[in-house]
Amino acid sequence: MAKDKLEAPAYREFPSPPPLREGAMSHMHTFIAKPAHQEDLDWPGELEDGWEQRAVDKLGDLLKKNKALRVYLDSCVKCGACTDKCHYYIGTQDPKNMPVARQDLLRSVYRRYFTISGKLVPGLVGARDMTKDVLDEWYNYYHQCTECRRCSVFCPYGIDTAEITMAARDIMNHIGLGQKYSNEIIGKVHKIGNNLGLPGPALVDTMEGLEEDVLDETGVDVKFPVDVHGADVLLVTPSADFFAEPPVDGLIGYGKVFHQAGISWTVSSYASEAANFALFAGSTEQMHKIARRIRKVAQEFGVKRIIFGECGHAWRVAYSFLNTLAGPFDFLDPKYPVPQHILEFTYDLINRGALKLDPSANDDKVVTFHDSCNVARASRMGTRPGGQFNIPREVIKAAVNNYVDMNPETIHEKTFCCGGGGGLLTDDLMELRVKGALPRMEALQEVVDSHGVTHIAAICAICKTQFAKVLPYYDFGMDMIISAHQLVGDAIQLGEKE
Repeated sequence: MAKDKLEAPAYREFPSPPPLREGAMSHMHTFIAKPAHQEDLDWPGELEDGWEQRAVDKLGDLLKKNKALRVYLDSCVKCGACTDKCHYYIGTQDPKNMPVARQDLLRSVYRRYFTISGKLVPGLVGARDMTKDVLDEWYNYYHQCTECRRCSVFCPYGIDTAEITMAARDIMNHIGLGQKYSNEIIGKVHKIGNNLGLPGPALVDTMEGLEEDVLDETGVDVKFPVDVHGADVLLVTPSADFFAEPPVDGLIGYGKVFHQAGISWTVSSYASEAANFALFAGSTEQMHKIARRIRKVAQEFGVKRIIFGECGHAWRVAYSFLNTLAGPFDFLDPKYPVPQHILEFTYDLINRGALKLDPSANDDKVVTFHDSCNVARASRMGTRPGGQFNIPREVIKAAVNNYVDMNPETIHEKTFCCGGGGGLLTDDLMELRVKGALPRMEALQEVVDSHGVTHIAAICAICKTQFAKVLPYYDFGMDMIISAHQLVGDAIQLGEKE
């Protein structure tokens, strides 16, 4: 939707819960996956007779496999602690975007079929039959959740709304009602190796183009290798890094760091993708298939370690699940963590004096940092608690002289989502994305006004793409968003190696 046809919501005078607008986003309906997208993933192409019972059966299967899901569905006491913590509720004012209300869309069906009270007196406990109207609500509102888990930080019972969203999407996929955006992407990874469907020759051509660009700019022959057997490092990075602004500038930064550290590295045309959209679809089976591609390449190439680029949910999947999905990785060098984040790698080099950075190269910038949800609330970096907050900031501060944090109530584990994660970074949800960005834009505006911030750094491809799209709706320049490793790449002193 064009900018002139869609207006961002106004900033709030105070960060208080917004007034309710019943049904404000009931029209928001992301594109449904085509039968071919579904069938490529071994799911029904469309709803078939008897889908209602198959949905209930799938929910029962998930309850058996995931004991936490049943606890989450049973334990909510409607205390209200989560109601105003969701960026989408703040931006849309739709009460069904309150985390508790969105949970209840599935909880009501759970109670009807899996609790005694729901079977005997459904009306008294808010239990509902699995009907087409219920399914339509699921599809609309479970695709208005980025699985960011901010509500879980504030829930006194630790209910993980993301798990409920993932369960609902998994059920819908298994009965033939999947989302086009995520499912088409997952299919591309299985067939070609990355979200974009970028074939090997195109990837090689892209990387050769980056080599030429860096040589022209710096006079230094920095290599961006593809499919090199025997390299020390397998870099697995989001495919946006290969072509999109600003992620590609981050990839250039990685290359400069590897070059200056004298460490051989490569990407793989078979498994070039770090992102794992199966997480958003709630499918552990699809997550497993995607993760196995990385293991296969790491073994074939004989690398010593695997390093992940700047991608929030890719790091969540890698940090939390990779060893379970595709391990063991006992063929890698035990001196290094499995997996390792590019920021951990760069941070270690800076601390050991293996990189020289000139922060004055970024003196035209006053930088703040956006904590990406899946890094902040579902992972860690380094060996100490809080490393996922400290390490990115320390790397950025080593590369810039002017840095300031946003409001402490909007960063670290309390960070607000960019508004485009969870498989929602699609133009058919542009209205939702713009409204969902409101709380982060409010915090950004505050440091722009008080500290003259000119750039916001991020370490997630989705966050970078989302901000580049929505910043203009809030009267910021789209080039305000920047990769953390672009700052490093601009500050790094190439030449004689330490």
